[in-house]
Amino acid sequence: MAVIPVALAGRSYEVRIGSGLLADVASECAPFLRKQRVPIVTDRNVEAKWRAVVEASLIAAGKEPCWLVHEPGEGAKSWDGLARTVEWLLAEEVERGDHVLALGGGVIGDLTGFACAVLKRGCGFVQLPTTLLAQVDSSVGGKTAINTPAGKNLVGSFHQPSLVLADLDALATLPTREMRAGYAEVLKYGVLGDAAFFDWCAANAPALLSGDKSAQEEAVARSVAAKARIVAEDERETTGVRALLNLGHTFGHALEAETGFSDRLLHGEAVALGMVLAARYSARRELISSDDAERVAQQVAAAELPANLPALGLTCNGQRLADHMLHDKKMDAGTLPFVLLKGIGQAFLAKDVELADVAQFLDDQLA
Repeated sequence: MAVIPVALAGRSYEVRIGSGLLADVASECAPFLRKQRVPIVTDRNVEAKWRAVVEASLIAAGKEPCWLVHEPGEGAKSWDGLARTVEWLLAEEVERGDHVLALGGGVIGDLTGFACAVLKRGCGFVQLPTTLLAQVDSSVGGKTAINTPAGKNLVGSFHQPSLVLADLDALATLPTREMRAGYAEVLKYGVLGDAAFFDWCAANAPALLSGDKSAQEEAVARSVAAKARIVAEDERETTGVRALLNLGHTFGHALEAETGFSDRLLHGEAVALGMVLAARYSARRELISSDDAERVAQQVAAAELPANLPALGLTCNGQRLADHMLHDKKMDAGTLPFVLLKGIGQAFLAKDVELADVAQFLDDQLA
């Protein structure tokens, strides 16, 4: 098992990565389960796969698991989903010193974390991420949020978990498409800050995606370690360092908005294509070579992720996609910073990007 510390002043915690963690959840979470009843938030798909395993561990330890089960998908990460979760936690008499278990992917982690952030001005929670994307990204770092009609993750809070258990056994239950979408966030860490890890991904992606536990553990551990370093340096995204983790997300969120935040385009797929667009836009601005931009595109395509805008079959133009970006939470005094590249492994925050130029670039990519 790999253990990655997330070092924050007064709120440090561990990310534990390995097999069998959900089967031993009562022992792993023992310091945080102070009452007999243990509240668990999940979705219907995850419940079907993991409820019996988690319950067996908790019941054997003398605990009484209680469940809130949402419908799967981004629809749960909404005002209605938040209200349902908070009201249920209140009915369960969850107190500020208690911990809620968030069992699922990024939607469940974000929703549960935000509910815990606002419940009685903050109670604890443990992340039990069951998707590759959640294990390497959304479960770590304390960003919690819901979506609104105006855009993705626009209402939320920084609220760190007390523990993250990334059980690699959960990855074996994922559909191939979900695994590939999660891999986009793994590749992102190489593209933004570690050229050697980018090369490792190029060599090891097939093994990782086909279920090789050793490759999966290394990918998750290296990704989490990269994110932990950045979060420790800039927890609340005030210096621009943490903003680098948004590589691909400004383009990607616009694509998600245009496709209705639906299964038509999964978040990881949007990030993958967003990285390609960020790399190509960097080349347009002569920040990197076209060859480097296409290396990014080739690795995205090799993982059978979308690497070209026309493949989405959109009927909009570049201006419409750029308009979606106006709702990006990184907007600052009317300016939208973009994470661009000076090379593979050399991301930076550009604050001189004009959306009109982005719209023209997107028109070119759509052609």
